[in-house]
Amino acid sequence: MNKEVTAIVEEYLEGIYKLQEKVGVARTSDIVTLLQVAPGTVTNTVERLERDGLITHAPYKGVKLTEKGKRIALNVIRRHRLSERLLTDILNVEWGKAHEVACKLEHDIDYDIIERLEKTLNHPKTCPHGNPIPTECGGIVEEKSQPLVELKVKENCKVIKITEEKPELLNYLKTLGLVPGIQIEVVEKAPFDGPITLRIGKANRVLSHEVASIIKVKRLE
Repeated sequence: MNKEVTAIVEEYLEGIYKLQEKVGVARTSDIVTLLQVAPGTVTNTVERLERDGLITHAPYKGVKLTEKGKRIALNVIRRHRLSERLLTDILNVEWGKAHEVACKLEHDIDYDIIERLEKTLNHPKTCPHGNPIPTECGGIVEEKSQPLVELKVKENCKVIKITEEKPELLNYLKTLGLVPGIQIEVVEKAPFDGPITLRIGKANRVLSHEVASIIKVKRLE
């Protein structure tokens, strides 16, 4: 398998893993949207991944990773999130751009380099956006959290992670001060999935329901 093909396979497995974590299964239509490729291309690649024993595919139900496929996906995610840490912590790359660059680095860093990188970074537990870094053995430890939209008015919480890592969205949240570790208060929630108003420091900020739903938080007593 050449380098280009390997990268494509890794992209698919990583995407399928993330969709599984989000909704339990990866439908081909969701893979098309996530990877921004033609439906026919996804169909052909899914068939190939199934032949290689990396996924199972149930028609009209969706795709799931096998244990073999999951191991590869977690290894890619590990390389990606450690690369993000290298970019932000050492090279001072802004956190929105770091995700984009790490998408390219994740396919090219070999085992020895990743091992040294993790040691140099002092074994970080999460990426800059709060998502957990899988261990060398494929373990993954999630801090308990829930979507911000589930909190009630006047409840306080701490931001744990941002689950959608689109560069423009990440940079927008950074300008609002919505980063992992920050404490916020829910000031107001509009009905019918309307906007939510937050107090961040001394300022009030308004987020759409859609954006608030990808921010995971931990309630503060």
